[in-house]
Amino acid sequence: MGKDRLAAFSDGVIAILITIMVLELKIPHGAGWPALAGMIPNFVSYVLSFVYLAIYWNNHHHLLHTVERVDGLILWANSNLLFWLSLIPVATAWLGENPLAAVPTAAYGVALLMPAIAYYLLEQALLRKEGKDSVLARALGRDIKGKLSPLAYLTAIVLAFIAPWISIALYVLVAITWLIPDRRIERVLRKG
Repeated sequence: MGKDRLAAFSDGVIAILITIMVLELKIPHGAGWPALAGMIPNFVSYVLSFVYLAIYWNNHHHLLHTVERVDGLILWANSNLLFWLSLIPVATAWLGENPLAAVPTAAYGVALLMPAIAYYLLEQALLRKEGKDSVLARALGRDIKGKLSPLAYLTAIVLAFIAPWISIALYVLVAITWLIPDRRIERVLRKG
């Protein structure tokens, strides 16, 4: 099967997830600054989650750009990724309603950890199909950021029960490291 249907379906799911998150943002009750200030935790969690979904969408696009065809294992690995991404709006809303509370902060970390693992599994499924000498294999290389991110999430999940603000800082830090688009695939494709 060609990759286009997989990419289109994934794009649609991610767009729906972002829509769900924006619909969770509530209108301030009141016309003054205090009413707007009360929305800050919800808005901050929305922005962070939007950034994460955009990062996944961007990297997913680049990942699929390296392959022509997909198989059943890749379809299931992609569905696994989309499942875990679909939980981000729930974790976002919970964190926004309970800023710096231990369990929602840890749950948000789990909602970030699981897509990271699922993305790794998708990469592995693609590498299995494409081979060790493929464009994707050359582009991924050692994938240091991809391996350190889950470790940061695990650390943040544990720290959520000690100092939730450090967990949030780690979530932001990981997002910042991925904000700059990963150019490895583009570089390999340019070299041909």
